[in-house]
This record gives sequence, structure tokens and C-alpha cells, in this order.
Amino acid sequence: MPFSPGDRVRTRAVDPPHHTRLPRYARGQAGTIIELEGSWTLADSNAQGTTQTQREAVYAVRFRAQELWGAGEHDVVLDLWESYLEAAR
Repeated sequence: MPFSPGDRVRTRAVDPPHHTRLPRYARGQAGTIIELEGSWTLADSNAQGTTQTQREAVYAVRFRAQELWGAGEHDVVLDLWESYLEAAR
């Protein structure tokens, strides 16, 4: 599902048994798409040493620090692969 700047998204609340570039503190959290940053090899599959490289869209996603940690007046921006995201309800 492609996203556009301004779309509200939620990261998947997953705890996979392998490497992931989705930080634990951001799992299950809502944020806003800032921009599409291109298509890149999914780091999760790349780190597992698979011969099938999977490319996905990568988005810059803005989160409010207050929502992530309960404190802070700043934003946190993470570059996240599309499979880490779903539309926020």
C-alpha cells in the first residue's frame, strides 16, 4: 500500500525472531509520513543472508517524542520500510 506525505500511519507491533530495522520504541506507534525516500533492499531479509533481495519503498516518518516516551517537545524522524507500516485508524 503506497503512502503519501501527510498520511497517518502506525508501525506494526511485531517482535520478529530475526534482525529488524524497526526500533522497539517505535513499534505500535502512530506517526505521519513526511516523504518517500525511494526503494531500497529490505534490511531484514538482507541481514538474514537470503539470496533473494527484496526491495521496498522507504518512508521518512515523523513521531512526536511525547507519544514515544511520554516526554519531550520535539519530533523523531525514522526511515522505515513500507512493510513496517499500516494505515492508522
